[in-house]
Amino acid sequence: MTVLLIVIGAAVGAPLRYLADRAVQARHETAFPWGTLSVNVAGSALLGFLAALPAEGSVMALAGTGFCGALTTYSTLGYETVRLAEEGARFHAIASALASVVAGLGAAYCGMAVAQALA
Repeated sequence: MTVLLIVIGAAVGAPLRYLADRAVQARHETAFPWGTLSVNVAGSALLGFLAALPAEGSVMALAGTGFCGALTTYSTLGYETVRLAEEGARFHAIASALASVVAGLGAAYCGMAVAQALA
């Protein structure tokens, strides 16, 4: 049952990641991967929120592992960082990697703080 919940969450999170990434990136005419940064930060905030709630395992399987796991994407961050570096956009590559880590951790912390404030 847990695996099915993860699959269902991922089936929603993955297409949402793609659509959100494309929608954000289409509004920026720059090499910087704003779409990936946006979905990673939003997913980190949601996962931080979920992790701070007293939730049962099935909720975390569906929303945390499945949905947030598919919504956020370290592999795309890695790919885009390497692609930017290879294209000579080293500043954008470093800025993207640093911003994703710092903003992701900050968003997760803020998500946890919101959940604790509401509990």
